[in-house]
Amino acid sequence: MKQSDVEELLDFPCHYQFKAMGIAGDCFKQAIVAAITKYVSVPEDAIRCRPSGKGTYQSVSVVVTLHNYEQLTNIYAAMRQVDDLKMLL
Repeated sequence: MKQSDVEELLDFPCHYQFKAMGIAGDCFKQAIVAAITKYVSVPEDAIRCRPSGKGTYQSVSVVVTLHNYEQLTNIYAAMRQVDDLKMLL
């Protein structure tokens, strides 16, 4: 998808949910939140964690307010650098 296509779908400012899946543990959660916090503020009540069935993995969901497309792309780029990341949605 091109940048202009995404910008047309999102009306900034908007609420946006980032979801990352990785190895279970506080380190992964903290790294994801730190990656997002570089670009926008993250309220504590905007963070949700859910373990996998066996507890090996976890999903971390964070809802934030984005003000422009650059924040979106910068946050995804920062999250891709997190150790133990398995998948971004």
